[in-house]
Amino acid sequence: MQKPTPVTPDAPEPTRTPLLTQEWLDLAFVHWAVEPAAVAHLMPRGTVPDTYDGPTYVGLVAFRMHRVGWFRLPGVPYLGSFPETNVRLYSVDAHGRRGVVFRSMDASRLVPVAMGRLLFRLPYVWSRMSVRSAGDTLTYTSSRRWPGPRGAYSRVVVRTGEHIREPTGLEHFLTARWGMHNAFPGGAAYLPNHHPRWPLYGAELLTCDENLVAAAGVPTPTAGVPTPTAAPVSVLYSPGVRVRLGRPARPAALLPLGP
Repeated sequence: MQKPTPVTPDAPEPTRTPLLTQEWLDLAFVHWAVEPAAVAHLMPRGTVPDTYDGPTYVGLVAFRMHRVGWFRLPGVPYLGSFPETNVRLYSVDAHGRRGVVFRSMDASRLVPVAMGRLLFRLPYVWSRMSVRSAGDTLTYTSSRRWPGPRGAYSRVVVRTGEHIREPTGLEHFLTARWGMHNAFPGGAAYLPNHHPRWPLYGAELLTCDENLVAAAGVPTPTAGVPTPTAAPVSVLYSPGVRVRLGRPARPAALLPLGP
């Protein structure tokens, strides 16, 4: 296994021919530390948990997807714009590529959910969702519809704070992720992304009432893993970025590292 690539706040290389374009807007990043061994079995074959100063992390990320478009075509205004809430873990493959692994992706548009599941084998689920803002406070809600588990839900409320001019190493580690690993037959595919440096703001978590993390298979507190009933290690807000997603690469498929 190669040494993991450095964590960089800027994308390491441009995506010249995008497969998809989109905007990620009004993001709330809520993170808890977990033991790597507790989530290693949740990683696609060919990847292992990525760590920062010992632990790895589980993230609950709520935001607005805006104007998803194919290739260089204009983004779709209705079907391509919807609230989304993801549960994600942090991964690294045998070539040292750092990324994220999505354990669940709740979204409010059925057509993108179906396409994401069919074309990319992503764990999209159809949910009733909303993102509402009032002054410096944002409220993100979701209630799962299909395919389940029915009853999975979240309500996250954050109050945005001051602009972070110099993010910490951990804040870069949690946000500057330039690709995702996803399970396919034979191993993990790597889908790169490119966007400007994140504009990050501190945030206060006012409410976090949810069971999405548990529904995504992340171990419970009885296994020594914090959940949203405990204080998160990081809460951040970003107004968002415009994103270009590259074509999947499969460097890890023939190099099984994990279970």
